Amino acid sequence: MARLSRLVIPQQLHHIIQRGNHHQGIFQDAEDYAAFLQWLRDAAKAFQVAIHTYVLMPDHLHLLATPMDEGGIAKMMQWVGRHYVPYFNRKYQRSGSLWQGRYRATVLEAEQYFLKCSLAIESNPVRAKLVGDAQEYPWSSFQHHIGLKIDPLITDHAVYWQLGNTPFQREAAYKEMMQKPLPNADVVSMMDAALKGWLIGSAAFKAEMVRLTERRVTPMKRGRPRKAVEKPG
Repeated sequence: MARLSRLVIPQQLHHIIQRGNHHQGIFQDAEDYAAFLQWLRDAAKAFQVAIHTYVLMPDHLHLLATPMDEGGIAKMMQWVGRHYVPYFNRKYQRSGSLWQGRYRATVLEAEQYFLKCSLAIESNPVRAKLVGDAQEYPWSSFQHHIGLKIDPLITDHAVYWQLGNTPFQREAAYKEMMQKPLPNADVVSMMDAALKGWLIGSAAFKAEMVRLTERRVTPMKRGRPRKAVEKPG
């Protein structure tokens, strides 16, 4: 089924995915990860995009972010690419595109999906068997969310703050949630939605987003429309 055109709604939560071209590596060493994060931090500040969660994997990355305006995410991702891709190509003596096309993104209803998607993103290194525990992976926001470090890239989401009245309560609650892995079907569903541009949320949330955007925000049903059946008169 064809994916929808990229949906961006100001002041709503977005899940963003960027992949390496042909699944090739986009980070080779610690310097690469650190350089990308610094440029992402600069761009997020410049274009008023709040980054709440991230993971940088060897061949792709995920972000949860809230833009202040409709163009913020696109400008941020373009700016980072204009700096990181030439850096990477010079360093590794390569040329051409680094990314697999444009980044993918969709909107999520924060109240229902922020924590689920955040945990799914930060558990990516564990599912990929890069580490045994999410807190061992240095290139994600998980260490920030459980209080092991303060990450200057991160703007804590309001839903995260609802986990407790103190930093200790929030960090402990979040860490406990990570100990209960999400069903794989839920993880696949959220990732698939971002790749195909399908909004995730309640019926009321979807209706409100349709009103705001005046466009379809969910996939069409499969098959041809059913013909109306004439009732006998």
